[in-house]
Amino acid sequence: MSGIQISGLLSNSAFDWKSVVDQLIAVDTVPITKLSKEQDVNRQKIAALETLNGSLTALQDSLQAMRADEVFAARTVSSDTANTTWKSSSVTGAAIGSYSLAVQRLATAATQRGAADISSGLSATTNVTGVTLATMRTATAVTAGTFTVDGQAVTIALTDSLQDVFDKIATATGDVTGSYDPVTDKISLTRASGELVLGAANDTSNFLAALKLANNGTGATSSSAALGTLKLSASIATAGLRSAVTAVDGSGNGSFTINGVAISYNVNTATVGSVMSQINAAGSGVVASYDSANDRLLLTNKTTGDTGITVTEAAGGLLGALGLTTAAGGALVHGQNAEFRVNGGALLTSASNTLDETVHGISGLSVTVNSETTQTLRVESDAATMNTAIQNFIEKFNAVQDFIDTNTKISVSGANVSTSLLSDNREIQALGRQLRQLAFDSVSSATGSITRLDSLGIDFDGTTGKLTLKNSGKLSTALGEHPEDVENFFVDGATGFISKMYDHLVNDLSAGRQQQNNLTKVNTAIDAQVATLQTRLDAERESLTNAFIRMLDAQSAAQSQNTYLTNAFFKNNSSS
Repeated sequence: MSGIQISGLLSNSAFDWKSVVDQLIAVDTVPITKLSKEQDVNRQKIAALETLNGSLTALQDSLQAMRADEVFAARTVSSDTANTTWKSSSVTGAAIGSYSLAVQRLATAATQRGAADISSGLSATTNVTGVTLATMRTATAVTAGTFTVDGQAVTIALTDSLQDVFDKIATATGDVTGSYDPVTDKISLTRASGELVLGAANDTSNFLAALKLANNGTGATSSSAALGTLKLSASIATAGLRSAVTAVDGSGNGSFTINGVAISYNVNTATVGSVMSQINAAGSGVVASYDSANDRLLLTNKTTGDTGITVTEAAGGLLGALGLTTAAGGALVHGQNAEFRVNGGALLTSASNTLDETVHGISGLSVTVNSETTQTLRVESDAATMNTAIQNFIEKFNAVQDFIDTNTKISVSGANVSTSLLSDNREIQALGRQLRQLAFDSVSSATGSITRLDSLGIDFDGTTGKLTLKNSGKLSTALGEHPEDVENFFVDGATGFISKMYDHLVNDLSAGRQQQNNLTKVNTAIDAQVATLQTRLDAERESLTNAFIRMLDAQSAAQSQNTYLTNAFFKNNSSS
């Protein structure tokens, strides 16, 4: 008798129940896969809309740049004089035209010119043994080296005194003597007989030039001018002023005013150089300088024109010692105004050499002159800048159209129809059409010769929605000869071409962002759906898994019972 058999599913030990569970779950996962694909497409659309918004913003920026920079009112200025050194400029909207500018006199600055020879001499006596070359207050510092007297080289060092130099000249030549006159503050060189010849091409010291000595065809020569100058880096008390500064208190403090601005100093601590720096920085409107060749101080107005300079101080003050007061010999050298004519008209004047519309009446034109000549200045529209701005607009407009065409295109090949990412987006398709219509429309408020882009030689290319410059000559003529009409067309208030298209783009950008937000919300809702479905799938997988595990447990128990019954049956049979 054969053993007891339990047939069916449970007897099939090779049954792969896990694969069955996976297949059952895979079937139920189809909705999630479909939703995920929908999300991927939405993400691509969001990215595409972001790119489109970027292109729309670039187009909007190109319009705003034309309006904000006032490119259609830009002007250039040129001169009929090649390589002119006049500096011309014009503001936006300057009057276009040709202007002959004849400058008859340049403006100069007034100067308070101090008296000459304000410094004491090199020495108070004829004895110059204590006057060393290194500390000698000459306009030009003496350099060490050699110089030539009557063909003989004389070598000097900066540690030598002036008397040492005289002695070296006498030793080298045998018949040339040197002396110093404290009254005239000059040096003399005298030869015993014959012509005195100074200098050689290979001299290395500037002694002769620094002491203002030169040949004169005789046997004697003297310095051409007084030698002593101020030592600007020394204190006022030791700078070598011929007149002492006495209008100070017991500590050496004094003051003066220039154009009402007070300047304080201390004769023991301040230097002439530091006081000059104070004057230059004080806001008095003047610049102080030292003329070492004539040993005098100058106060020069920072602005040109016939404007005075007022200096005041107590008697015995620093300005008097510097020769700047009237009592000390100072005098005002008046500045002068520029004089010029425009197109041969009446004589005009200007306190400055920068001639602007306030003095010549030409709107927006400014020219800084530096020569007494006649030049013709031509103010023209800045066609190059305008053209660049218009070309930039065309480029940005075409970029938007290219994007829309590419991403909404539907292609048919036989029975096959191919779509693009945004083929189903009617708003984007409408956006492209509306932009083309705006670009093609005329501006009703334009009152000049330019009423639409076609007036500038700009039109659609005929095959796509892109703009192209079909007639460059037409554009050049409009920009060069009718810039006001071009400006009127583009930027005439709220009804000009720029305003109308810019405002339309504001709405397009807002609509694009709204579409992105809507797609983002859809994807968020899909996330919730997927999460709910996934939760159900997880529960379903767990339920199926538990069911098959119970089946396995039942199968195992049945197998055990089968084995037991089989063994019991055969045992009883054998006993019989």
